[in-house]
Amino acid sequence: MTDDNIIYIGKKPTMNYVLAVATQFNSGSDDVIVKARGRSISKAVDVAEIVRNRFITEATVDNIQISTEVLEGEEGRTSNVSSIEIFMKKK
Repeated sequence: MTDDNIIYIGKKPTMNYVLAVATQFNSGSDDVIVKARGRSISKAVDVAEIVRNRFITEATVDNIQISTEVLEGEEGRTSNVSSIEIFMKKK
């Protein structure tokens, strides 16, 4: 597993990430990790489902890990941010 196989979900349109995941699978990768934090988590789930149902139907969700990350903001305050990692595999 290399860093190339990790897709970080952010503020871009959902289809940009769907295309990135599909490109990883089509370029020979057998597994891809979709990672997101905070408000992007629902977009990460959407990306995984769109890839699985429409683009690469032989792809499956292998594992899902959820966690909480502690981020330090301005003025030294900390906040807890939820994060998700969706492990996808191609059969």
